[in-house]
Amino acid sequence: MKAAPFAYKRVHSVAEAAVLLQENGEQARVLAGGQTLLATLAMRLSEPALLVDITGIAELKGISVSANRLRIGALVRHVEIERSELIARHAPLLALAAPHVAHAAIRNKGTFGGSLAFADPAAEWPACTLALDGELAMSDGAKVRRVAAKDFFLDLYRTDLQPGELLTAVEFPLPGPDRRFAFSELARRHGDYAIVGLAMAGNVAGGTLDDLRIVYFGIGSTPRRATHAEAALNGTGDSKEAAREAQAVLAQDLTPTGDLTTSAETKLHLAGVLLRRVLASLLSEGGST
Repeated sequence: MKAAPFAYKRVHSVAEAAVLLQENGEQARVLAGGQTLLATLAMRLSEPALLVDITGIAELKGISVSANRLRIGALVRHVEIERSELIARHAPLLALAAPHVAHAAIRNKGTFGGSLAFADPAAEWPACTLALDGELAMSDGAKVRRVAAKDFFLDLYRTDLQPGELLTAVEFPLPGPDRRFAFSELARRHGDYAIVGLAMAGNVAGGTLDDLRIVYFGIGSTPRRATHAEAALNGTGDSKEAAREAQAVLAQDLTPTGDLTTSAETKLHLAGVLLRRVLASLLSEGGST
């Protein structure tokens, strides 16, 4: 199939983009990396009247650190996150997850902000942003609104991004010296969307866990934080008993949605498998499994 006819406008400022989005409403779509949008256009799952190309907006690009915050512009590509020294130093969870994002060709074009705005529940970046306590900045061209990641992902493909707003950047607090990170996902093939994935962050001091964030993806309509499992593990160390207790309470945190290939019961079982693997990785200096 071919895309339905549409108008195209390349913009060079957030204000210019916001005006077009406000004027055209649901008939406008933002074009950034285009790795999701172009596919939906080709299959006519999306038929906008106008594409607003934001790739020329310089302020949406770049990775920087200032005032104890790491800033990632909405137009930063997946491959830039994968290769960035600043990310490796200040947000290693993103560096661990990056190689799992689709395939190299898509990582070369797709954008961090585009993934977050699309909010696919099986995508890596929304879960990592929640695990890292990220804050998303959005602009309507006149003012900037900031929303915590925990309040941004509302439902399946639905976020707190308002009509006429543009996601401009995401900011993360810089981690302390005891903060560790681990990541893993289970997929049928490398590069496929995850059947179940897990992003984890926590303090490990003297072998004791504290301030854990356990965030699953691919298991519901949004990234899911496993607060009961966190409570079972906080204050413990490398304890098999604590790990078993955390796994036992996962059913209180997660209500998996089955799909064409994997039942809800299987997803819950795999969530427990990942919990043990990722916890072990976190306690052994953190990493990807």
